[in-house]
Parts: sequence; structure tokens; C-alpha cells
Amino acid sequence: MSKQVKCFLVDKQADQVNRGIVQRSVAELPDGEVLIELSHSAVNYKDGLAYDAHPGVALALPLVPGIDGTGTVLESSSDRCAAGDAVMVTGADFGTRSWGGWATHARVPGDYCVKIPDGMTARQAAIIGTAGFTAAQSFEKLQHHGVKPEDGPVLVSGATGGVGIFAVKLLSQFGYQVIAATGKPERHAWLKEHGASEVIDRQELIDDSKRPLLSGKWAGAIDTVGGAPLANILRSTRSGGCVTACGLVAGHQLDTTVYPFILRGVSLQGIDSANASVDYRQHLWHRLATDLQLQDLDSLVTEVSLDDVESSAKLILAGKIAGRHLVNIA
Repeated sequence: MSKQVKCFLVDKQADQVNRGIVQRSVAELPDGEVLIELSHSAVNYKDGLAYDAHPGVALALPLVPGIDGTGTVLESSSDRCAAGDAVMVTGADFGTRSWGGWATHARVPGDYCVKIPDGMTARQAAIIGTAGFTAAQSFEKLQHHGVKPEDGPVLVSGATGGVGIFAVKLLSQFGYQVIAATGKPERHAWLKEHGASEVIDRQELIDDSKRPLLSGKWAGAIDTVGGAPLANILRSTRSGGCVTACGLVAGHQLDTTVYPFILRGVSLQGIDSANASVDYRQHLWHRLATDLQLQDLDSLVTEVSLDDVESSAKLILAGKIAGRHLVNIA
């Protein structure tokens, strides 16, 4: 195939990061069993780090960022999908080592592909993307642990981010009292519109005391930031509660004690969306198209073109994005 691929390419020479829209041939795409014509991608915090050639995220350069991608299969030698199938790609090393979704085309291994479920469009799948998938994983963990709406409030930290806002929506749709924590006071009303019962300042999650336990406030929590807030969430979770952890924007260190675990029976559940098996992905995406279907997705979206994706990358690194920036490749 001689078709040209338009993509946003990041490279680094010495200390200089070079990035921008380029044209490449399909033959220059990485190896893989499936060639996809992409219709949509998104801008995640990890994509912002890849845009900056962060060595912990951009695992091979040059790189096309974009850990989310949806589109139509053009060619396939995999039994996972066939030409004409509508598919999504999230996780694995898409957009971190192999070239990602900020492009008109992608070539990936067959196990990277999940068929978009009936009743869900490629656009909807891209809006949900890794962020919504991670929120749904966290929600499943809370439910499997037995955290019920009648048990008390559930905290969501980093609530205006992609994972956070999807967590707020999912929890509220299922009748939970959601306490949303954010550092953006201008977004309090917006969070309540999407289901938060109460919005608190993120500084309320910081307690510098050395007390091993704080008063029990939360029946459960979905933490998206890590660091000191996560340590204090654990100290503030009620007996038998469950806390899920999926982010580290507030830091990767966790300074805590065993007391929440041995005196209150609190569970800490790690959420790893990147390495979820393809069968689990298919299962959870089916749920997101049926019983976990998220409502009013368009209200979360700012739509940008591939040519404008750089401005969105800068905004997400500066902490100035709420909700989802959807990349419309077309």
C-alpha cells in the first residue's frame, strides 16, 4: 500500500525535542498484523508526557503519541478482527513504544484490537478511551469488594481529569454519594452537574499530622493522583472500605503505615489498564456499551483536529483540561 500517513511525530536529539505533523508512508509504520484507518483519538495526561518525550512514557523514539485510537480495519492477518471491523486500541504499548493514535493510520498486533461493541460508535469509544476504561475498572473493583451506595460516601480525587470525571458519572449513575476533590474552584458547579453530591478542595486531602489513622469519612475511594493525597485517603477510609489507585500526578511515593489495613481492614486495589488482557478488555467494553453505559458523553468533550493536538498537549501538562479533548482525525 502506497498510501501516505499523516501523523504527529515526536523525536529527540540530544536535549532538543522535535515534534510536529509529518507525512510518512504506510510501509514506515511499525510491524503488526492489523492496519487501521483511524477516525478518532484523545489527549490523555500520558499523551502529554509522550509529547514532551518523557523517558518514562516515550519508551522508543521517534514516537507517535496517542494511547487511544478508534477506526476501521483495512487489512488484517489476525483472527481477532477482519477488514471492515470497527475497532479500538487502548493500552499495551500503543502510543508509548509503538506508534499511537495521533495519526490517520496505525499498524498494531492483533491482540491490541478490541471490536467496538454493538450500540457504541467509534467516536463514543474514543471519548471513553483509556480514561473511561480505567474508571470502569475502578468501579468494578469497588463493587467486587462490596462497597454499596448505602455504605456511605465515595471519594473521587482529581475529579476534573478524564478518569476522575468518568468515575464521578459512573458512581452517581448507580446511586452512590460522590465526594469530588479538585484544585479547580471554577469547576465545582460543573462537577455537580455530572453527579457529584459535594465538591471539596484537594487541599482537604492533605494532613501533615503523624497520626496513623484519621476519622473515617469514606466507604471507598477512586484515587487518580497518588502521593500524599492517597496516603491520607487511606487513613480516612472507614472499616472494610476499598480504595483504588491509578495515577501518580501528585507523586509516586506512598508514605503510609499498616494501620489502615490491619485495624480497619481497608483494601488498596491497584488499577493497571495498560496491561489488561484482550479478553478482559472485550468484557469491560461490552459492559460500557450495556449496563455501565455512560450518559451525556458529549457534555465532557472539547473536539480538536490532528493539526491542533499540540495545543491540547500543552494544556493537559499545565493542568488546564477538564473532561476530555477528543481528536477528530478526519
